[in-house]
Amino acid sequence: MAGGALLLSACAGENSATAPTASGSGAASAPAAAQTITYAFDQEFSSYNGNTGAENASRNNGPLQRVLSGFWYYGGDGAVTPDTNFGTYEKISDDPLKVKYTINAAAVWSDGTPIDCDDLMLSWAANSGKVKGFSTAGTTGWELTDTPNCEKGGKEITHTYSEPFADWHGALYSVGQIMPAHVVEKKGNVSEDDFIAAVKAADDKKIAEAIKFYNEGWVMKGGLLSEDLIPSSGPYKLAKWDVGQSLTFAANDKYWGPKPKTPTVVERFIALDQQAQALQNGEVNIVYPQPGPDVLNQLNALEGVTVKTGDQFFYDHLDFNLDSSPFKDRTLREAFAKCVPRQLIVDNLIKPVNPNAKILQARITASTQASYPEIVAGLGGEEKKYDQVDIEGAKALLEKAGKTGLEVKIGYQSPNPRRTSVVQLIADSCNKAGFKIKDNGAEDFFGNGLTNNTYDVALFGWIGSDLVSNSTSAYVTPKKCDSENKGNNNGCYSNKKVDELLKKVNATTDKAAQTPLLAEAEKIMWQDLATIPLYENPNLTAWSEGVTGVVPNPTQAGIAWNMDQWAMS
Repeated sequence: MAGGALLLSACAGENSATAPTASGSGAASAPAAAQTITYAFDQEFSSYNGNTGAENASRNNGPLQRVLSGFWYYGGDGAVTPDTNFGTYEKISDDPLKVKYTINAAAVWSDGTPIDCDDLMLSWAANSGKVKGFSTAGTTGWELTDTPNCEKGGKEITHTYSEPFADWHGALYSVGQIMPAHVVEKKGNVSEDDFIAAVKAADDKKIAEAIKFYNEGWVMKGGLLSEDLIPSSGPYKLAKWDVGQSLTFAANDKYWGPKPKTPTVVERFIALDQQAQALQNGEVNIVYPQPGPDVLNQLNALEGVTVKTGDQFFYDHLDFNLDSSPFKDRTLREAFAKCVPRQLIVDNLIKPVNPNAKILQARITASTQASYPEIVAGLGGEEKKYDQVDIEGAKALLEKAGKTGLEVKIGYQSPNPRRTSVVQLIADSCNKAGFKIKDNGAEDFFGNGLTNNTYDVALFGWIGSDLVSNSTSAYVTPKKCDSENKGNNNGCYSNKKVDELLKKVNATTDKAAQTPLLAEAEKIMWQDLATIPLYENPNLTAWSEGVTGVVPNPTQAGIAWNMDQWAMS
């Protein structure tokens, strides 16, 4: 799951003029001609709009990194980096916080339509929560801003925040968040003038058809929509979708910035456990597989292949369905937590790739961040209750609740070898306590199961960044527990004290002062057993001889963040 929210998702792309590059050497056989570079990804594309609650996922936001531009992106080091090809933004006041955004005068959609006021209006309306009806993955940061003050054709706006916001530089209008408003207006039977006026007046009824198209109209099944419905604002545009096979990107001849180094890039849909073989066979040039001892050994054995490993802001966790499953009862959550073999999972599945791996004890802060030790120290030992399994304790709680034999459906996106193994380890342990664990993995889990809460426990990963606001939306009480309103809080966890603490965190500009607030929030979430963090996923990327410009990214941006810099020597 990908995610200005978690993917967790304001997925972002990159500035092709300033992006770092790296060269790799080695090679399995090279596919196709040097005019095309092919990379592997395990999930098939489904929507041009990855900003809605249902479609905020890596399968969409990853491949669109260099198709839908924005004011900023996550660079190769994971830092928020302005995309000066798209435009500029600057803080012009601290009290109150004001940020000015200016779109490049040359910026146009691939159909020639200028990128201007109504595009920013649409992005703000869809993500701020201030215009009813829009589905969004999260409103964090957006909800503090006032209505855009631009007019038809305008290229400049200034937002005033209602309170301080620490991550203002990585909050609004990232790559992937600015969608083509002229398409929404056309499909919604509303003029540009009327659309702008309706957003300013928060008149959702006036633009009801446009809102419906924004939420649903870019979801695709069986192939790409017509070219006029999916114009690009980046160096590439979508050219072809062979269902079940691949997604093809072609250079956007209307792009005003530096041209991509390779005219055609292809994303091949290949299962995680088959990607190393695909690289060896020459089917692809670049792979981004799930790290594991077998795949790492397989890649290292290939001649002429560059293999890179490293840390990333990506962790797996167990989320309870707190809306419609038996786990609304905290006693049952505690029983389940007592039998989940977190240490065994790390030892068997993560340490073979990262010998220093440990159980992850926090949800919002990565173990590589400086504040992590202090946050864990502030948990008061709540997390240590579930470091080791306690079968007898779990069994006693189940018996007390009269729920011995309770079936637990664990849902996850399949195929995924590691998560299948995680579910099996949980079953081996928790079945001894009296649960009946059911592997409920499905190929449509993200699009159906997670969205519609058809699981008891969900196993998936959040990939984010070091922006604290990037993660908080997953734990803030949703307006309503449905696909339109719950955003990234899929299980619909709610605690008013946590809401208050995370709001304070987002408003605290001093990073050191955020730490005790995060520690208190994490402690309460452990007491509530809101979710169960498991482990962090290490980054593993490999590419064949002659391919240059590949830079693994530790954030939700993924491997395609700088694909316009990829080249074949």
